Amino acid sequence: MSGSNAIFSGCGLIVSCQALEHEPLHGGDTMAKMAKAAQQSGAIGIRTNGVRDIRAIKETVSLPVIGIIKRDIPGSSVFITPTLEEVKAVIAAGADIVAMDVTDREGRLEQARFLIDYAHQAGAAVMADVSTFEEGVEAERLGADFVGTTLSGYTPYSRQAEEPDFELIRRLSAQLKTPVIGEGRIWTPEQAVQALEAGAAYVVVGSAITRPQLIAARYVDALKKRLS
Repeated sequence: MSGSNAIFSGCGLIVSCQALEHEPLHGGDTMAKMAKAAQQSGAIGIRTNGVRDIRAIKETVSLPVIGIIKRDIPGSSVFITPTLEEVKAVIAAGADIVAMDVTDREGRLEQARFLIDYAHQAGAAVMADVSTFEEGVEAERLGADFVGTTLSGYTPYSRQAEEPDFELIRRLSAQLKTPVIGEGRIWTPEQAVQALEAGAAYVVVGSAITRPQLIAARYVDALKKRLS
């Protein structure tokens, strides 16, 4: 799909508005309100999970939406938009971009080729969530419109670190013609700027903005360490 940069109004921040079933903010219109707050703050896009939140957010804000469906499949470690069923549902819900796992495990790359082609034929762009440089190169070859560093540290063979994977962002941005999206463990504005400086066209921040239980836990942990 051509013209992927035209989906967003310039480079900048994409806010991930997600709450899983076991989390306090799950349900209702909470994620739509989060998305509205993000738009008012100057975000250029939203990433969200699930048909209900995709639809609610599309009805609430005018920003492009990256949609995913997280699904646990017994015996599989692939859970971000894993099958054609989820791709179809994300597109039907109105997402502008379908994000999916494009990692080199469980024969995923061959399946991703089919899913990317299907999404394009249905009129949606594709964000490839990868964990390594090699996967990012392959994702571009398969036709992904955006390559995100989302899964770095979440596959056993990728770099394991508490910090964002700036090196992966740097290498992919230097190699690919496809826009790179920096995502994963970005907790501060300074780290977001570092991602841009490393070459990312867009930066996704989620937990640090929209998951208050994790934000509060960081403060609690810091205070406990100081008081112990």
